[in-house]
Amino acid sequence: MFNPSREQVRRFFCEAWRKHRERLPLEGAEVTAADLIAQHPEYHALLENPDAAVEQDFTPEGGQMNPFLHLSLHLAIADQISVDRPAGIRAAYQALRRRLEVHEAEHAILECLGETLWRAQQEGGTMDAEQYLECVRRALAR
Repeated sequence: MFNPSREQVRRFFCEAWRKHRERLPLEGAEVTAADLIAQHPEYHALLENPDAAVEQDFTPEGGQMNPFLHLSLHLAIADQISVDRPAGIRAAYQALRRRLEVHEAEHAILECLGETLWRAQQEGGTMDAEQYLECVRRALAR
């Protein structure tokens, strides 16, 4: 299973953004990553300085959202929707899209994914797909 390091993840996003800005061909997940980055102008300056981006720490105590975690969650959701895993996530996303813009729908799911991953980490287990989908269904009801 692919398990990139913190530096590899950060350099991946920086490189995808560089290639996008320079109008170079994007490959595989770089296409989705560049689209996601384009939707987050607040991250552009950081991603345009890869060496600083690799070194910077983002801590809850500092009140900073980790942009690489945020973009990685977006990327994971795009992948989940494309393959409908966990089963039902695509239908839930489509239902959210009937009342929310694309980015808002993704953010509703992103909050659930982040919460579910955090819970799994705290419990020392794996992600509970049913709990995740239930959270997304609750977001639909709001």
